[in-house]
Amino acid sequence: MSPLILIITIVGGGVGLLSTLFLTVSFPAAVIWKIYRRIRYSIPLTK
Repeated sequence: MSPLILIITIVGGGVGLLSTLFLTVSFPAAVIWKIYRRIRYSIPLTK
């Protein structure tokens, strides 16, 4: 396999892994933040 294709494959895989990790962490964090605001300040979950 060409070294250029190998580098592109590694970089693409890394970007995919980072985006997956970001979504895995940020979605539950946003839900927890909304629940906290609902309990603390009585702000509706949809705002």
